[in-house]
Amino acid sequence: MNYNEYLSYAAEITQLESLLAEIPVEDVIERLGLESRLKSARDAIEGINEQNLNFKAKLTFRGKPVLGSHGIAADFASKATGIFADAVSAVAAGLAASLRDTRGPIPDKQKNQLLITGTTIGSFGFEFELPQPKEGMLLPESSNAENSLQKIQELFQLSAEGSDDQMAELVDEIHPRAVKKVADFMNYIVQQEAWCGFEFKNRFFKFKGLEQLRNSASRLREENIQESAEEFTGKFIGILPESRAFEFQCMDQKMVLKGKIGPEISDANILNQNYLQKSVKVKLHVIRVGQGHPRYSLLSLDAIHNMEE
Repeated sequence: MNYNEYLSYAAEITQLESLLAEIPVEDVIERLGLESRLKSARDAIEGINEQNLNFKAKLTFRGKPVLGSHGIAADFASKATGIFADAVSAVAAGLAASLRDTRGPIPDKQKNQLLITGTTIGSFGFEFELPQPKEGMLLPESSNAENSLQKIQELFQLSAEGSDDQMAELVDEIHPRAVKKVADFMNYIVQQEAWCGFEFKNRFFKFKGLEQLRNSASRLREENIQESAEEFTGKFIGILPESRAFEFQCMDQKMVLKGKIGPEISDANILNQNYLQKSVKVKLHVIRVGQGHPRYSLLSLDAIHNMEE
C-alpha cells in the first residue's frame, strides 16, 4: 500500500464515522451497510505505520506534445521523465552533501531512482513511487529522495513566484549543479512547447502556461546563479554549533557576514574553541542569485588561517 491509498482509506473511515454518528443506534438495518464498509476500511489499514508508507508523486504535462487526457508523444515522455529522474537524483545528492564536482557521475544515483507506476487522470502525466530501501537497509535513502521531490516542487514554485533571496536560500541548500539539472528539465519541455504541474504529499503546483515556465527556466540559468570563493579578513564573533551558523565581522569592510557551516565540518564547536574572536583570514563559498543577497558558507577548516600565530 502506498501513502495515497492509505489517505483514501483514512478519509473513507472519517466519512463513514460521521455518517454513522447521525444515524440512531436502533436503526440497525440502515447502519448495517455502513458498519460493514467501516470495518473493511479499518481492516485494510490496521497495523500499518503511516511513516513507513511509500509516497506517490504526480508529474503532469500540457502543451504541444499532449493530447488532452488521451495520450502524450512517446519520445517527449521518455526524454522528459528521464531528465526529471536525473534531476531528482542530483538534488538528493546535493541534500546529502555528496555532490561536489561540476562534472562526473551523480553519487548514489541508483539509490534515488524513481519508479513509474501509472498514468494520471486529467491532464496527461505519470505517477512515480520513491525507491524502496533494500532489505536490511535503513530508510535514509528513501527519505532523501522524498526530500528531493519536495525541494524540486519548491524550486518550481519559487522560480515562478518567489524572490531572488528565496531562490538563493534554496540554491545554496541543494547545490547549484543540482539546480542546473532541474533547469535542464524545464528547458527541455519549454523547447517542446509544453509546461508541467507537480503534486506530492498533498501539495500541488502547476505552471500557468508556457511563458511562465520559460521565465522560470531563465531565472535558473547558469548566468543568473553565481558561485564563487571569496576571501575575508576579520573575526568570528558568533558561532552556533547546533544551528550550524556563524557571524563574521569583516575588518576592512566593517560589516558582519552571516552564513552556515558546511557538513564537512562535523564538529562545529571546534570553531568556538579555536577561532572565536581571533583575527583570521577565511575563504567562504558564496552564492548569488539574480539581484538577491549573497549566501555565505564555510566549507572546510582548511579555509581558515589564523593571523595571530
